[in-house]
Amino acid sequence: MGSNPGHPVPLGFVFRSRAKEEKAAGVVKAPPSDSKQTRDPQAPKGRPTPKRSEAQSQRRSVANTTLTRKDAAKRQREERRVQLERQRQALASGDERYLPVRDKGPVRKYAREFIDSRINVAEFFLPMAVVILVLSMVRVGALQSIALLLWLVVIVLIVLDSLVNGIRLRKRLAERFPDQNRRGAVAYALMRSLQMRRLRLPKPQVKRGERP
Repeated sequence: MGSNPGHPVPLGFVFRSRAKEEKAAGVVKAPPSDSKQTRDPQAPKGRPTPKRSEAQSQRRSVANTTLTRKDAAKRQREERRVQLERQRQALASGDERYLPVRDKGPVRKYAREFIDSRINVAEFFLPMAVVILVLSMVRVGALQSIALLLWLVVIVLIVLDSLVNGIRLRKRLAERFPDQNRRGAVAYALMRSLQMRRLRLPKPQVKRGERP
């Protein structure tokens, strides 16, 4: 059967066509290449391939980063220790450069000197409190009554003295530092007045009666 009956198809032609088709199929369907990385032929013997070398470099980089962080933390601790030591010395000497933030500035310095230059009732509160406590423990009615009266007198004197100091200091600060931030300076000074003079920090830099 065919378009030309009576003319048989040569067998050589059939075999050649099949051989060409198989060869073309072999070109299209190439076998999958091996996914495993082989050693770089250009790499010298005994040395790692590029990818292995990169991995080792990354591990060394991580190790170096860890050491750097430890050194940085150690350096920060050392700087912190030096800073605290400077602050401690500044609190004793009054050096403005290294004082804590709450004590820095001309406004706070004037507030401290205003309190340190006068006698404040509040600074004697602790000694008077001890005396009053001793009197109140004595089992004598008269002494206990005196102790109670002294408590009232001390509290009233401290309140009045603090009010007077606060008003005067606020007025002085407004006159001397009209353009600077004075917020919290009066409260800062009154808290300082509650401490005994020799226990105050920063240490007093003016004598009693000396004008700040």
